[in-house]
Amino acid sequence: MLQRGVAEFVGTFTLIFVGCGSIVATQGLNLTAIGLAHGLAIGVMACAVGHISGAHFNPAVTLGFLVTKRIEPRLAATYWFAQFIAAALAAFLLSAVLPQGQVDAVDLGVPALGRGIGAGSGVAIEAVLTFFLVWVIFATAADPRGAFAVISGLAIGFTITLDIYIGGPFTGAAMNPARAFGPELVQNVWSNAWVWYLGPAIGAVAAALVYEYLYLRPASPEPVGPPETGVEEPGAGETATA
Repeated sequence: MLQRGVAEFVGTFTLIFVGCGSIVATQGLNLTAIGLAHGLAIGVMACAVGHISGAHFNPAVTLGFLVTKRIEPRLAATYWFAQFIAAALAAFLLSAVLPQGQVDAVDLGVPALGRGIGAGSGVAIEAVLTFFLVWVIFATAADPRGAFAVISGLAIGFTITLDIYIGGPFTGAAMNPARAFGPELVQNVWSNAWVWYLGPAIGAVAAALVYEYLYLRPASPEPVGPPETGVEEPGAGETATA
């Protein structure tokens, strides 16, 4: 449990430090740099410690694994503790070492609703973006048949980047309560904060349940091989089966 918790801490710390740091560095003006910074941070860390903790780095992802019974409640609580503490410490460190004027100008990357986006729309956008993320995680990391099982971090990182490209201007595309919590705590900015907790939770649970029960727990056996022919192979003494 300690080894897994530390892996989650390091991965989440990396996401916040690099992701929020990129927002301060570009003053929120370079969406490509911000999207790649977040995606690369998660992709690299997922490849590095995915075999240790599963590389959640996101309380919403852990929730998805919990509701599908792929993680025990005690371990899930350990992950949540590590993720939120890592996010807070990374945000505090950024605030301490970066120029305060630049930090305050973008509120250290606190996610915010874009012009014309209400709280309800924000929840919906965050839910959809998180659905994509957790869907890819289950398809590449949880599903043993996943085509990218060994390098699932690559697909997961790409998903975060593409989500930021579309959602960044509207909600900040946090997709992660810890990603929102760290800078919110340090900057003491909590406007519509619930959006970045409820939206990702809804999207993560929906994606996890749909993938789990459609593909990982099918209602009937999956067909494998050719259909049953009823023709006996020479010397086999049995009818060929699917």
